[in-house]
Amino acid sequence: MIVVALVVVGFIFFANVWTDVLWYRQLGFIEVFVTENLVRIGIFAAGFAIMFLAVFFAIRIAYNARPVYAPDSEIRDNLNRYQAQLEPVRRVVMIGLPVLFGLFAGSAAASQWQKVLLFFNQEPFGKEDPEFGMDISFYLMSLPFFGFVTGFLISVVVIAGIAGILTHYLYGSIRLMERGVFTSRAAQIHIAVAGASFLVLLGLNFWLDRFTAVQSNSGRWAGALYTDVNAVIPTKAILAVAAVLVAILFVVAAIIGKWRLPVIGTAMLVITSILAGGVYPWVIQQFQVRPSEETLEKEYIQRNINNTREAYGLDKIQVDRYNATNTASTGALAPDAQTTANIRLLDPNLISDAFSQLEQYRPYYQFPEALNVDRYEVDGKIQDTVIAVRELNPANVATNQQGWLNQHVVYTHGYGVVAAKGNKFTVDGKPEFLQSGIPSTGVLGDDSTYEPRIYFGESSPDYSIVGAPDGAPAREQDRPSGREGEGDNQYTFEGNGGPNVGTFFNRVLYSIKFQSSDLLLSDGVNPESQILYDRSPRERVEKVAPYLTVDGNAYPAVVDGRVKWIVDGYTTSQFYPYSQQERLSDATADTQTTSGRAVALPNSTVNYIRNSVKATVDAYDGSVTLYAWDDQDPLLKSWQKVFPASLKPFSEMSGDVMSHVRYPEDLFKVQRQLLGEYHVTDPSTFYQTKDVWSVPADPTVESNSGVKQPPFYMSLQMPDQDKPAFQLTSSFIPQIVNGNARNVLYGFLAADSDAGNEAGVKAESYGKLRLLQIPPEIQVPGPGQAQNKFNSDPTVSQALNLLRQGASEVLNGNLLTLPVGGGILYVQPVYLKSTGETSYPTLQRVLVAFGDKVGFAPTLDEALKQLFGGDSGAAAGDSDNNGQTPVDPAAPGTPAGADAKAELKAALDEANAAIREGQSALAAGDFAAYGEAQKKIAAALQKAVAAEAKIPVAAPEATPAPAATGAPEASPSPSATS
Repeated sequence: MIVVALVVVGFIFFANVWTDVLWYRQLGFIEVFVTENLVRIGIFAAGFAIMFLAVFFAIRIAYNARPVYAPDSEIRDNLNRYQAQLEPVRRVVMIGLPVLFGLFAGSAAASQWQKVLLFFNQEPFGKEDPEFGMDISFYLMSLPFFGFVTGFLISVVVIAGIAGILTHYLYGSIRLMERGVFTSRAAQIHIAVAGASFLVLLGLNFWLDRFTAVQSNSGRWAGALYTDVNAVIPTKAILAVAAVLVAILFVVAAIIGKWRLPVIGTAMLVITSILAGGVYPWVIQQFQVRPSEETLEKEYIQRNINNTREAYGLDKIQVDRYNATNTASTGALAPDAQTTANIRLLDPNLISDAFSQLEQYRPYYQFPEALNVDRYEVDGKIQDTVIAVRELNPANVATNQQGWLNQHVVYTHGYGVVAAKGNKFTVDGKPEFLQSGIPSTGVLGDDSTYEPRIYFGESSPDYSIVGAPDGAPAREQDRPSGREGEGDNQYTFEGNGGPNVGTFFNRVLYSIKFQSSDLLLSDGVNPESQILYDRSPRERVEKVAPYLTVDGNAYPAVVDGRVKWIVDGYTTSQFYPYSQQERLSDATADTQTTSGRAVALPNSTVNYIRNSVKATVDAYDGSVTLYAWDDQDPLLKSWQKVFPASLKPFSEMSGDVMSHVRYPEDLFKVQRQLLGEYHVTDPSTFYQTKDVWSVPADPTVESNSGVKQPPFYMSLQMPDQDKPAFQLTSSFIPQIVNGNARNVLYGFLAADSDAGNEAGVKAESYGKLRLLQIPPEIQVPGPGQAQNKFNSDPTVSQALNLLRQGASEVLNGNLLTLPVGGGILYVQPVYLKSTGETSYPTLQRVLVAFGDKVGFAPTLDEALKQLFGGDSGAAAGDSDNNGQTPVDPAAPGTPAGADAKAELKAALDEANAAIREGQSALAAGDFAAYGEAQKKIAAALQKAVAAEAKIPVAAPEATPAPAATGAPEASPSPSATS
């Protein structure tokens, strides 16, 4: 039975390994699998052998050196009993213990495979650290390896030494006696060798600790500070020499048999390590550094500032003073006309339901909760676009069709891309689609110009069986027919997307891997079948590039006739000297990650990061292409030496892909987190922490406990640019202390995300960081203040509150910050969502703010005109919707030419009457009547919305409120047009 069990376990292990081989080989990255696993096996074998041999020979030597005739005593009698009990299994124990310790040691060593590979393939940085003058590569690629080897050998010596000493004791070479401890000559030599080896390694560890001081994060600032340089580093050198000297004394003692000197030396080493390693640095810190800390630490703070900015890519940031105005003067947006025309109104976090209701077509399709922002060329102009793919959701297949065949053979893929203009919407508040429908049509192409089927995505099934011989009937559910009355189309996968599962042997292996007997027995598997799995774009990149940290947001793009996911990869390290460490999970946390709309980065600590790799994953066949994006990164160069065939130079990137590359979000989040402190480059100001910034909390989320506002992609022309560029942006306010902060704007950061559209050529401007610093005395409102102005403006709040009283929900969209018009403009779309399973948000109003003024209108263009005295100087993207009446399903016959104010007043009166009716019904406990009243309120409010849209911008005066409730008309506030 044991043999059978071992065979079964072994075959299961083989099945998992061989299926991995098939997966990597099919994808073209077998080099990664082989190299990584051979190195792991080699390191495991070396670690196992070293530990096994050390423990084995320690036990064996101690056993062979046991005394033949030992004096009888009570203790000896006890040891005799132990020996008698051990003797039957002695040989097993003497082999088993070394094997057990060897397995643990080998496994621990194998996990350090990346340190080993980087050490043997390291590339120089060409930059030296300011303390020891060593190349930065020594700290990132050599020192971690030395530390690993030293720590491993110390553990070997300690474990082997303990094993040997216990064996000596068990067999009488070491005895506890009334007059002391008796040790045989063999035991003395054994102890001396173990002690000397340990002390030599300890001395080496002390010596290496000198260098790790520049990586320390134990002080107020990262790196070796005054106390480290003048006390800790010198004492570590002294301790290293002292440890080696004591080791020599152990060797001498083993020769002459006198132990007084090594015992005294060991005691002195312990005392010295306590005094020199702890007390002396504490005295220096308390009595020399603290009284004059700013002066003494100034040099080391400057080192920390310089190296942190270099390690995080902040050293080349362009900083400009921005004397923002708070006065919304007429025509102020004229110089920013292109930016104004592209201001994004569609919130990708709110309109997923709209995409679903308008473009889902079948229950087994779905859109992600958060959509993506990209840009496409439309009619010769760059158009900001909100885009998503229609992915498969097999969980929504009818319950009576939830069998294995449907789940894994029939429902295999999603279909098509859906994209909408970011700056426009229809007159009734729906997205204005650029690409939509089934079959897929639009400016991005159709079924004849791009492959719309989505086999690989963020919500793909666990695995699917696809493919069939030529002429075989199609079994995959493809898409609904484009013509009424026709059935759904069927399809057969024609690419090379996964390992072949047509052979009986492979079917057995994958049946074991996925624990499915159906996969083995079903007639849905044929000789040409392929199995698609590990289908998430991020997961595929992580597997083929295990040395990368992958960005939390993969996004789709229609490029080169395919839908491809673009994924950003980072090379990171935590060993950069004098660089401040950041925990990725904390630095990248915002309302996107906390709500689950974006994937959070791992809880790992780094102090160096580069966006070194851009990857594409084909949504049809899953093929992965890795491009060496930052080809000057020494870490990436080192990994290219390890895996020379897995990365392509970015010069091979097509112009289509290049045009959709963007600056990665997670890198930007880490940089803005650091920039809160490290925008300051003067060490004295940095020391005093009087100019620290924070990323503002997201003001659109209630009770978010201070969770940071996410960055936003938008087309934006910064003050020093001559045309707009696709940018990733964020803002800064004064430091948040205990949840409190002055919510005024201190800084605005933008990362240029335009890489150009020329094949293999990266635009020089790509990745440029621009920071606008706003003088504190100007007092420009921050995002929190802007949101508060929106919420407290009498006209705005009354109009929105009235909408909330019905069966509809008012949703605040993302609050965009734009440095235009010589100041800071805030733009927030407002959505209305009715109740019901089929409801979805429609964009009904736009809020804008500039300084202390607020605008509120059905379109951004009208709101800007209110804000800037009737003429903003530029037209917004939705200017074509000005004056148009949204469709009113509650009253389809409403005449377009009727008096708008009269219509609005009548609608408000009707709403007030319905509210009173509902309150009376509720008080009487008549819930049926209450429900009818709610329907009347919803219909009346829809009429009010439609009527208000007709009110001309030049007529901002308020309409008298209905006397019953005192609610004023929902029109722009006088302040908005003053």
